[in-house]
Amino acid sequence: MVDIQAQLDAVSRELREDEVDGHAAHVQTIAQEYPSGIDDVWEAVTSPERIARWFLPVSGDLRLGGRYQLEGNAGGEVLACAAPDGGSAGYRVTWEYGGGVTWLAVRLRSVADGRTRLELEHTARTADVPPGMWETFGPGATGVGWDQGLLGLALHLGAVEGAVSPAEAEAWQLSDEGRAFTRAAADGWAAAHVAAGADPQAAQAAADATYGFYTGQQ
Repeated sequence: MVDIQAQLDAVSRELREDEVDGHAAHVQTIAQEYPSGIDDVWEAVTSPERIARWFLPVSGDLRLGGRYQLEGNAGGEVLACAAPDGGSAGYRVTWEYGGGVTWLAVRLRSVADGRTRLELEHTARTADVPPGMWETFGPGATGVGWDQGLLGLALHLGAVEGAVSPAEAEAWQLSDEGRAFTRAAADGWAAAHVAAGADPQAAQAAADATYGFYTGQQ
C-alpha cells in the first residue's frame, strides 16, 4: 500500500505561458519537499545508480556538455549543472523524445529542518507540440508522468509510506490504487490548467482523456 493521498497533497503544480527564443511555450512546474538534506537529494537525482532505483536506468555522460539516455524513454544533453552550494543546486537538460525537443530544469533548495524542496520545470514550445495533443490532453499528458516520477522519488527518500519499485510501476499503475493516483493527478493538472486561464469544462475533458490514456481506457 502507498499513501497516495499524502503524496498528492504534498505536490504543487503550476502552468504558465512563456517564450523560448521568441516562440510561445507551455511551462509546467511541479514541486515537493523531501525529508532529506540537499546533498542526499542531489545524489538521488544525479547518480545513475540512485536514479535507477526510483525512476529508470540511465546511461551516458552525466556532466556538463555530456549526453544521457533513459532506458526506453528520453535522452538529451546536459546544458547546465550546479552541485549543492550555499543551500541550492540544479541542472538543466534537453528532453529529446519521439523526434521532439523540450527542456527540463531541476532545482533544489534547502529549507527548514534539514529538508529539501525540489522543483521540476518542463518547457515545450507550443508549435512543437503534436497537432491536437494539447487540445485533447492538456498539461496532464506530461504532467501525470512527472507526478509518477515524484512519487517514485518520495518513496525512495521516505517522504511517503509504501514501496513500488520501477519494475513494479507499470502493474501498479493499473491497480486500483494506481488508477486512483492517476485520476487525482490528472485532476490536479486540470486545476492548474484552469488557474492558468483555461475553460473549466475543456480542462476537465482533457483530464478525463489523460486518465483514459494512462490507464489504457483510451
